[in-house]
This record gives sequence, structure tokens and C-alpha cells, in this order.
Amino acid sequence: MMKTEENKSWKTVSEIDLVYRTKVKNSERPHITSSRYAYNLIKDCWDPGKIEFLEQFKVLLLNQSNKVLGIYEASSGGITGTVVDIRLLFAAALKAGAVGLIITHNHPSGSLLPSNPDRYITAKIAQAGELLDIKLLDHLIITEESYYSFADEGAL
Repeated sequence: MMKTEENKSWKTVSEIDLVYRTKVKNSERPHITSSRYAYNLIKDCWDPGKIEFLEQFKVLLLNQSNKVLGIYEASSGGITGTVVDIRLLFAAALKAGAVGLIITHNHPSGSLLPSNPDRYITAKIAQAGELLDIKLLDHLIITEESYYSFADEGAL
């Protein structure tokens, strides 16, 4: 009797399905060639009413050729900060089959200088990416007018 109950327990386990669906042909995907191009692309995807109002954190998910698989909004917070759960960030990256990331967030204050928390999350994401063979290519701090690139400044 007990053995029959044990055999039925597998039916109560949740099924996990890893699927990435896209309708965009590889030839039509934006190809990231510089931090300036990445900035222009991500800024075009930002809600202009929020870029100077509240902090958001978004991720460009890239394939082996640095073509954009998608943009994942990892977090939306308050005026002075936002919290990023890197487990969800990497869940999105793994699901899309990404091998590279460019993380981005805005500073509503207009300052382009990275804060200590900005440096910390960058290091933490880079470290997690190393374990998963997903390379952190850059971290952009953006404003309405310009950007700061960790890669360009040698801070990555």
C-alpha cells in the first residue's frame, strides 16, 4: 500500500519547461559593436517619462555574435535606487541562451558616476556569469543625455 502512494507522488511535482520563442530572424537582430551603439539602443527602449524619475535596471541578452536576443527588465525601483535579483537576471539569460550580457541602469539624478552599490552589483554579476560561462561585457549607467561605460573606463 505504501509503495503505491510513493509511486503516485511524482504527479505532484511541477513540470519545468525551458522555452525561448522569438519571431526575429538572426539577420534582423541589432548587432552590438560599441558602448555608444548599446546606449542608443537601450535608451530607445527606455520609457522617457521614467529615465529622470525612477531608477530601472535592464539587461541586453546577447548571443555569441553580440546580436541582441532580447532586453530583460530586471528591476524598477525608486528615485535613488533599485534592487536586482541576479538569480532572475540569470534565469532570463539562461532561458534565452545568452552567452553575453550588457547590464544597464539609469541615474535619475543625471550623475554618471558609479556608486559603491553600482560597483558591487557589477562585480557580483560578473562573478556569477563566470560560473555559468555568460560573460558580462559592460555595465552602462545612462541618463537622458549621456552614459558611463564600465568597460570603456577599465572598471569592469
